[in-house]
Amino acid sequence: MNVKKITFTSGVTLCVITASLLGIISGSLVGCTNSSPDRNTATNTDTKPATNISAENKTATGNGKLRSVAFTVGDLSNPFFVLMGQATEAEAKKIGGKDVNVTVVSSAYDLNQQANQIENFTASNTDIIIVNAADKSGIKPAIEKAKQAGRIVIAVDTGAEGGVDATITTNNVQAGEVSCKYIADRLKGKGNVVIVNGPPVDSVTQRVSGCENVLSKYPDIKILSKNQNAEGSRDGGLRVMTDLLTTFPKIDAVFAINDPSGVGAELAANQAQRKDFFIVGVDGAPEAITAIAAKDGIYAATATQNPRGMAEKAVQVGNDILNGKKPSSSTILIPVKLITKDNVSTEKGWK
Repeated sequence: MNVKKITFTSGVTLCVITASLLGIISGSLVGCTNSSPDRNTATNTDTKPATNISAENKTATGNGKLRSVAFTVGDLSNPFFVLMGQATEAEAKKIGGKDVNVTVVSSAYDLNQQANQIENFTASNTDIIIVNAADKSGIKPAIEKAKQAGRIVIAVDTGAEGGVDATITTNNVQAGEVSCKYIADRLKGKGNVVIVNGPPVDSVTQRVSGCENVLSKYPDIKILSKNQNAEGSRDGGLRVMTDLLTTFPKIDAVFAINDPSGVGAELAANQAQRKDFFIVGVDGAPEAITAIAAKDGIYAATATQNPRGMAEKAVQVGNDILNGKKPSSSTILIPVKLITKDNVSTEKGWK
């Protein structure tokens, strides 16, 4: 069997086996390539016949050999998802050996594109399909079809409907709660807060809900804005925060639903020469850790996630199911830890 490579926009490369990969999008690979037509999607267009037997049959016998794993993520321009892709590939090969076929693609938060990806994974007899849902409810039909075909489907980072075998995610409500409790404590229960929101996926909704639950207990804290979608990106954070700074002359604190949008918000503040507020994000991303460690920076804290751990757990749980062992709980929550300027020297976040 020949080895090909998938290279992310960031330069991260995943090796895959050509015997059972998918015609996910147009394009071609010869040997190893850095090509990625939409600059977010890792691609492989090999269309040789799939050799895997169905996951349904292997699960029933309880002696399934892991042969293939496919992962559709929200956005491969986000280092968080790049790391998840790396961890998925490493864990799959650790379990099944170097010949395990690993595919990682970006949906770019496009529901139709993600549904097509899942359908292709299903048609190619992929053993474990891991889904970072672009739309919790909208992706239901594609997941139902995958399950009807006997595929193992694991939701990761955010929930998904359609009968997934397991959901592995950060405790996102907790992430919002600890972040905004920090904000409330630092403001001593009084001030103006803006929420830099993101894509309407389950994880983001839960973080905002957790934040609002906490801040609602402080009548002297006012949420000035909570509906601006920064798309979970640095550019989006810059755009949204620039608008918010123009609209609201007095802001005391910012809750950003993830670190890329929080870093973008800090960039907007720097451009506007504003240092009258502080920013709290979610992720524990390296760029946020650097920003928090800066002595004069306004990035104050981040509720760190564990993207590597989530991806590894998704592969482990999927492999267990493949071998007839179901998890004791279908929902696995990974706790968060708050990193602040006080502990940033010892709490490094994820890398």
